[in-house]
Amino acid sequence: MDNLYWLDHIQSSEFSLVGKKAFHLSQLLQRGYPVIPGFVIPTSVFWDLIQLLGESEPLLADLPHSSFHVDVDNPRQLQQVAQHIRQAIANVALPPAWTQSFLRATQNLSASVAILHPSVSMQLANSSIFRYPLDPQSRTQSLSTGLSSLSTSRIIPQEILESHSCPLVPEAVILSLKRVWGELFRARSLFYWQRNGIKFQQLNLAVLVQPLWEAIASGTIEADVNEWKIQAAWGMGEVLTKGEVLPDTYQLQVDSGTVLSSLLGSKTRAYRLRNQPKSEPLSETGLQAYLLSEEQQKQYALNEKYLKQLIELCQRLSAELTQTFFLEWTLCQPPGSSEPQLYLTQFVPQPRAIGSQIAMSTQPPTPRLTPQIIRGLPAAAGRVTAPAHVLKGENLHLEKLNPGKIWVAPHISPDWLPWLKSAAGIVTERGGMTSHAAIIARELGIPAVVSATEITQLIQTDEFLFLDGDQGEIHRLGRQDNSTGKSPMLNPQTLISYHQYPIATQLFVNLSQPSSLERIGALPVDGVGLLRSELMMLDALDNHSLSTWLKQGRTKELVKRLTHLILQFATAFTPRPVFYRSLDWRSHELQLLTGTTSPSEPELNPIVGRRGTLRYVDDPTCFDLELEALKGVLETGYTNVNLMLPFVRTVEEFSFCRRRVEQAGLTDNPQFQLWIMAEVPSVLFLLSDYVKAGVQGISIGSNDFTQLLLATDRDQEQLGSSLNGNHLAVRRALKQLIETAKKIGIPCSICGQAPAQFPDLIDSLVQWGITSISVDINEVERTHRAIARAEQRLLLEAARQRLDQG
Repeated sequence: MDNLYWLDHIQSSEFSLVGKKAFHLSQLLQRGYPVIPGFVIPTSVFWDLIQLLGESEPLLADLPHSSFHVDVDNPRQLQQVAQHIRQAIANVALPPAWTQSFLRATQNLSASVAILHPSVSMQLANSSIFRYPLDPQSRTQSLSTGLSSLSTSRIIPQEILESHSCPLVPEAVILSLKRVWGELFRARSLFYWQRNGIKFQQLNLAVLVQPLWEAIASGTIEADVNEWKIQAAWGMGEVLTKGEVLPDTYQLQVDSGTVLSSLLGSKTRAYRLRNQPKSEPLSETGLQAYLLSEEQQKQYALNEKYLKQLIELCQRLSAELTQTFFLEWTLCQPPGSSEPQLYLTQFVPQPRAIGSQIAMSTQPPTPRLTPQIIRGLPAAAGRVTAPAHVLKGENLHLEKLNPGKIWVAPHISPDWLPWLKSAAGIVTERGGMTSHAAIIARELGIPAVVSATEITQLIQTDEFLFLDGDQGEIHRLGRQDNSTGKSPMLNPQTLISYHQYPIATQLFVNLSQPSSLERIGALPVDGVGLLRSELMMLDALDNHSLSTWLKQGRTKELVKRLTHLILQFATAFTPRPVFYRSLDWRSHELQLLTGTTSPSEPELNPIVGRRGTLRYVDDPTCFDLELEALKGVLETGYTNVNLMLPFVRTVEEFSFCRRRVEQAGLTDNPQFQLWIMAEVPSVLFLLSDYVKAGVQGISIGSNDFTQLLLATDRDQEQLGSSLNGNHLAVRRALKQLIETAKKIGIPCSICGQAPAQFPDLIDSLVQWGITSISVDINEVERTHRAIARAEQRLLLEAARQRLDQG
C-alpha cells in the first residue's frame, strides 16, 4: 500500500484509481479552491483485498472474473449474503505492509478524528471521457466536454455508500477502512448494482481519507443555469445527510449572486466531534449529536461574511468549470488558523437540474389545518391513493410487507432499498430534499413527502391515504368499507372548505376533557391554547385527595394516570402545540375530594387567596407530580406539550417554578416553552422583568384579568354583573399588554371568554397584534370567521391608505 495518492498530486490519468469523489476534489484543490487535504487508498488495494479473501471465501473466489449473481428479489437471501461478505471483510487480517503504510499516512493528518469516504469509479466502454483534466492552464472546450461526459455517465447516489468517521487510533482507523470496503456489499448496494445492470467487475472502490475538524456550519449548494440555492445548518454535515433538520435556505440570482430570498430553517440539533475516551478506541463514529440552544435555533447558521464567500465560490465555479453542479461545504477552523475557513467537501458536476422533477419547495411544513390533512415537504413527484403501513420500532420485518402500500416511517434507511421497490409511496417524519428518503424515492420513481412531523403517531396501518408528492400533502381518507369492499376516495370539495377563510392569526381551542377530542373533527384550529388541568387531575385522583394517594404509596400510579390523560391531547394534536395549564385549585374547590382536611379558617375570598403559583411555593408536591407527568409525555416521544403557569403574582414565584421545571428535565426538549397566564394586572408593568426571568410567552386570562382590574368578583352574584371584558379600562390594558409583548418579541395569546362574548373586540385584538386567540370548542367556527373578517378589513384599510398616498 505504498502507492497512496495525495489529493494535491493526483493526475487526470489516475481517475479510475482514485474514484470520482477524490478526483473532483483533487482537481479543485490543484486549481486553488479550498479543499481539505487528504490521501486516497487506490482501487487496486481493494481488488487485492478481494483476491486475498477469495482464498478462504467461496462467494468471493474469482470475483473479478465472475458474474456474482444474488437473488435480490429474495430479501432474506440478500441480507444473509451481504452480512456474510461484510463480516468476512471485517475479520480478515490485512498484510502488515498495508497497515503500516496506511497508519503512517494518517499520522500526517492534523486532527484527532478522520473521515473515510468511498470514492467509486466505473469501467465503461468509452473510458476516454475520464481523460479531461481540470488543468489550471487550460480553459479549452475539452474541459467542459470532459465534465459533461463525466456527469452524464452513470452516477451512483452517494447515499448508497456511506462514509465512516473514527478517532485517529490504529484499531479504529483499520476497522473503519474495512467498513468502507464493506459498503460495496451492503444489501442495498447489491440490490442497486443488479437493478441497474451494473456488473461488479465495473466497480472500482477507492477510499478517500481526510482529517475531520470541528465544524461551525455545513451545507450544500445546488446550481444550474436558472437558479442557485444554498442550504446551511449548524455543526457537521451529518445532520443534513440524516435529514434531521430543515436547513436555512437562500435562493440566489444566477451570475450576479444577489440573494433573492432567505428562509430561516428549523434547526434543533447538530453534530460535533466526540470527546473520545482512550478506553473506547473502537467507537463506530467520532461524532456526537447535541441540542442547539434556543438562541442558535433563531439564528442563521451562516453570517454575511461567509455567505458572501460561498456566493463568490459559486460565481468562480460557474465561470471556470460548469454552470450546473452540486457541492457540499463546511465552515471549520483548522489547526493553526486564526479564524474559521470555508472548505468544499463534495463536488458533482451536472446533477439533476433543480426542479426537473418537482418544485423544490424549501418552506417548512405549515401546520395542518385539520387532522385530515398533514403537510410536509414535497420530495418526489407523483400522486397515489393506497393503504398506509406505519413502520416504527426495531423489528420491522420489511420482507413481510405487502406490496402497494404507502410506507409511513420516522425516517427511511438506505438499507431498506431492496424492499422499497414494492412501496406505492413514502412518507417520513424527518428529512429534507437531500435526505435518504427523498433521494431513494426519486431513484425508484415513487411519490414521497418528507418532514411530516410525527405522522407515525397520527396515521394507522391500513388507513387509506392520498399522497401528493407534488404539493407535499397527505390526505387521510379513512378505512376500507368491509361490507362493500370499496376503498375510500378523495373528496376535493371537502378540502376546499378548509382554506375558504385563511387566517394569519392562530386560532386555538380551550379544552379540559378527552371526550371533547371527538368534537374537534375538521375544525380549523392550530392547537390547544388552554388545556385546563383541574378536571383531568380529578379524574386521575379518582375523587380522592392527593394526600390519600401519597399515604398509600401510589405516587407513580398517579403520575402514570395523569400522563395517560395528557397524552390523549398530545396524540390528537401532534405536531400542533398544546399548552397545558398547571393546577389552579382554590381552597374551597379542594374540599370536594375525599380525604381532604378542612382548614380551621376557610378563606374569605378565594379569588385572591392561596391559589396559582403561590400554592406551589407553599407546597410544591402536586406541582412536581404534574411536571413528572409532563416529562412522561416527553419521554414517549411527544414534544408538542408546553406548560403555562396560572395566576402568577410575582417574578419570584415564576423563578421558583422555572427552577423546578428545569430540574424535572422539561427544558431538555428544545421545543418546550414555558408561558405564564397574564391574569394579575401587575403584569402590565412587570412583563419585561418576567421575560428576563425566562418567560417565553403569555396568555391573557381575560376572566381573572378583568375582575381584578375592575375590582369585581364573578363568584358573587351582586358583583358579577359588573364583569365587562369589553370595558374601556380593560381594552386599554389589553392593548398595552399586547403591544408590550410584541415590542419585547414574545408571543401573546388570549384564552378567556371576552373574544367570544364581544366579537367586535376581535378586530381590536388583531389590530393590536395578538398572536393567537383561544376559545371554547363551540366558538371556534364563529371566531374563525371573525378573525378572517378582521384581517381582511386591515388589509383593505392598508391598501386604501397606500392608494391615497400614491
